[in-house]
Amino acid sequence: MKKCTPFNFDGKIFVSRENGFQMEYCNYKDIDLVLNYAISENDLCGNSKSEYIYNIPCAFDIETSSFYRDLDGKTYNYNQIKNYSQKDREKLEKLGIMYVWQFGLNGYIFIGREWNEFIYLINRIKTRLQLNENKRLIIYVHNLSFEFQFICKLFEFQKVFAIDLRRPIYAITDGIEFRCSYLLSGYNLETLAKNLLKYKIKKLVGNLDYFLIRTPQTPINENELDYCVNDVKIVMLYILEYIENVKNIQNIPLTKTGAVRKFCRKNCFYVNTENYKGVNYNYKRMIKNLQINDLHEFKTLQRAFSGGFTHANANYSDKTILNVSSFDFTSSYPFVMVSEKYPMSSGYKYTPENESELNEVLTDYLSVFDVEFFDIFSRETFENYISVSKCFIKEKFAENNGRLICAKHIILTVTSIDYTIIKKLYTWKKCNIGNMYVYEKQFLPSEFVGCIIDLYKKKTELKGIDGKENEYLNAKEMLNSCYGMSVTNPLRNEFTFDVNGWKENELTDNEKRETLLKYNFAENRFLFYLWGVFVTAYARRNLFTGIFELKNDYVYSDTDSVKFINLERHKLYFETYNKLVVEKLKKACNFHGIEINNVMPKNKKGETKILGIWEFEGTYTKFKTLGAKRYMVQKENALTVGNNNYDFSLTVSGVNKKNAIPYLLEKYGENGIFNAFTNYLEIPENATGKNIHTYIDYETTGKVIDYLGNEYLFECKSGVHLEPTSYTLNLSVQYLQLITNLKTLKSY
Repeated sequence: MKKCTPFNFDGKIFVSRENGFQMEYCNYKDIDLVLNYAISENDLCGNSKSEYIYNIPCAFDIETSSFYRDLDGKTYNYNQIKNYSQKDREKLEKLGIMYVWQFGLNGYIFIGREWNEFIYLINRIKTRLQLNENKRLIIYVHNLSFEFQFICKLFEFQKVFAIDLRRPIYAITDGIEFRCSYLLSGYNLETLAKNLLKYKIKKLVGNLDYFLIRTPQTPINENELDYCVNDVKIVMLYILEYIENVKNIQNIPLTKTGAVRKFCRKNCFYVNTENYKGVNYNYKRMIKNLQINDLHEFKTLQRAFSGGFTHANANYSDKTILNVSSFDFTSSYPFVMVSEKYPMSSGYKYTPENESELNEVLTDYLSVFDVEFFDIFSRETFENYISVSKCFIKEKFAENNGRLICAKHIILTVTSIDYTIIKKLYTWKKCNIGNMYVYEKQFLPSEFVGCIIDLYKKKTELKGIDGKENEYLNAKEMLNSCYGMSVTNPLRNEFTFDVNGWKENELTDNEKRETLLKYNFAENRFLFYLWGVFVTAYARRNLFTGIFELKNDYVYSDTDSVKFINLERHKLYFETYNKLVVEKLKKACNFHGIEINNVMPKNKKGETKILGIWEFEGTYTKFKTLGAKRYMVQKENALTVGNNNYDFSLTVSGVNKKNAIPYLLEKYGENGIFNAFTNYLEIPENATGKNIHTYIDYETTGKVIDYLGNEYLFECKSGVHLEPTSYTLNLSVQYLQLITNLKTLKSY
């Protein structure tokens, strides 16, 4: 086939599939002929539901331009309006259009400029393959929520399944199923490319200036086109590897937790031993007996659930601290799932008559209950545990960056594990316990625990082993997902899309009761929602053993790690804690009949990696925090950006450190970067790496001028406008006042 310059295409260009996924640009106008090369009926696979799916990798991606339009119809790019006042910006309409699309089909890549070309291609594929409700082609889109906003009114979608508003997992139209590969992988395209094992490819960066306005008539040079093709190629290669690993595209789960859910369900529901092969009826009977009694109990459990603990010692906030050491738990959530006891009965309501009865229940059972405190006050200044947002009644309270210092009156829902932490950290005048649900406790089922241990063992032993890269990555990702699937809300609202747009259908109480009944008796259920509620509670308790030990040396914590000063002073605690971990693992393994070496496997270097221990992660030369999810560190080679290594790194929710650190170093230098990291530090839009998404749900038409001065008449059914956003570190007045008061107290 004759090569051509790639910027002269007319919407019917594709890239040929030669030597696997090595490609060259070719001009080809006969789509049907290309389809004959790319796909055949031999690629069709059926299932037990009489559905047939093409077992090939397909991907779709678009590039878009965002711009602004004033009342006179004049258009502007972001650089032209970025210095406008907020009042002047509000007068401008935000618009977005697609200027090039890429569609990958089993290694062949079609490229087009107009939506009518893409619609034509999809219709030809539907006709050629005779697609219908029971015969589908799956097309993966990395971050489907973005592309779907542009195509949602171009096709008639029969079914859209979403996990939240504007976050579809898949969308089906006449035999074409668009699926989200980001929700499947959990990685951005750069990381996705790095994790590919068989097919090597890198994410291209810097080839497109997104501040320039481009239209479907704007010329695209070869470097720019390579960038566009590269993105869709990464997704195709990822799906190809996945298909080769699981044999059939129908075995690919919808989301990241889907794979581990399938793996664990199979190992829990089926037995394969020398004496018996078949259904594990004991497990099925056991799980059927674990039920949530009613909606009232479920709402109580939801109130009690809380995630990881992330916070800073206010005494060290906004200060540069030298020689801050860091310890991390080894697989914190998997460890508590293996080593701790969980609710292993349906709950029953109980009202303790006095403190003695309460302590007895707390000792012998697990429980969830509402607790009311009067005149509650923190015993310590180094940390506060109760989240103010979890208090559904609160009067005359003071807080420490979202955590309760004191209050005249509060009511919240806690687990029995949380209550033990609260007792150590707070004192109060009066406490009332109510709405208590009590559960018998025991280790999690051996079948489920065996899955967790198997994944941890594989993750440890296979890391860095040639030829085992795929098994290692699978084990690592599935291990991390074991907790996530255990706490999935079974009564979440339904999100739907139709011709009228997106809608959240909030379940009524009657619908929730019906759904809860289905959950209790679901044949494929192998988990119990309460287990997930207690996983995080146990993990928080373990974290607080470290915080209690460190006391005033404690600087910062984040779910499974602590950062602190005076390392030598606390080494004995970490050594002792790790010995206790081994004892807990021995006890759990003895119960489950599992060899202790399985939770203490050796890695490639021959080092024993014990599940759940504190591991030393190093000492930072400098550390500074401004509160939860806001800190900066200095350490050798702390950050890699492209081919450059930096001795500084930044963790701020809403800021991309790979953009921010080079900017901050250029502006403030190595000697000034820590002083600059303080209240009201502004990181400009070109350094945050973040965009504001404005969804356009109505049809827009008009003319726009591209960066070359060419006029284009556009018509867009719907779309998204992306606007770079700056970030300002803004501490609350209450938090600043607390920091000031603590400094004042220390000066006396």
